[in-house]
Amino acid sequence: MWSWTGLKKVWDQPVEARQTWIRPDDELPLSRQCALLKVTRSVVYEQKKRLLKAVDEDECLLLRLLDEEYTRHPFYGSRRMTKYLHGCGYAVNRKRVQRLMQTLGLAGMPPGPNTSKSHPQHKTYPYLLRGVDIIRPNQVWSTDITYIRLPRGFVYLVAIIDWYSRKVLAWRLSNTLDAGFCVDCLDEAIKAYGAPEIFNSDQGSQFTSDAFTGVLIEHGITISMDGRGRALDNIFVERLWRTVKYEEVYLKQHGSLQDLLMGLTRYFMFYNEERLHQSLGYETPEVVYRTATGGGAKIVDKFNEVQEASALV
Repeated sequence: MWSWTGLKKVWDQPVEARQTWIRPDDELPLSRQCALLKVTRSVVYEQKKRLLKAVDEDECLLLRLLDEEYTRHPFYGSRRMTKYLHGCGYAVNRKRVQRLMQTLGLAGMPPGPNTSKSHPQHKTYPYLLRGVDIIRPNQVWSTDITYIRLPRGFVYLVAIIDWYSRKVLAWRLSNTLDAGFCVDCLDEAIKAYGAPEIFNSDQGSQFTSDAFTGVLIEHGITISMDGRGRALDNIFVERLWRTVKYEEVYLKQHGSLQDLLMGLTRYFMFYNEERLHQSLGYETPEVVYRTATGGGAKIVDKFNEVQEASALV
């Protein structure tokens, strides 16, 4: 507690100096402190307001940094997040980081299940898209599976995307990693949009299964598969996952499979029909797919080491 002695000497000081004697956490009420120090309460409250605003801005910045890093690395806990913020130049302790993560509803999760396990008895196909110019809709489709964490476990999301327009042609959710929901997704896309010229996937057992490749072969579709450990071979779906998780999954924190299903239904409709893409000249995937203008990409392989897309989602 602050000692309220020597007030006569304090009264001789300028008002700015007397303000520094105010102790908001003192047992003596703030109004009584102001009266004894001959300082108007409005001045003190304005000073407190400015201080709180500065604190709030700092908190908001830290919250944004944590949210962005969590989107990139959802398995990071408070220890790694603290190290990350230190690397950004912010001297925060782990206890504060834990509190901020709780505010955002974030909790470091262990790395999720492997969605791309190959099957030793399944046939795999070479990657055919290196150096290819994507110049029209339905020239190349691709697919991938990602996992989404719910309060009671993981669910799996598969989607099929048109490389020219970035349009999501079909998607499915499942609580198991069998090939069935991937085949259903493929059937839906072909029924709605016809068959593409080339279909690209990774070498996961769902996509190398006879059930899945059989549909592609039946429709005369050329099969392409990513090289092992070369995620950038399927760059457009990888970037789709980042966008979906950042703009929908982590933001909404769905509590059940039904909530997630409804949320993704709304989101993919928005993604196709309303979300403007810089790489598409600020048009939507739906418009670009329908008009066959404004899309495309060139898949580059520089010295067989780095693959990147010249146009990004």
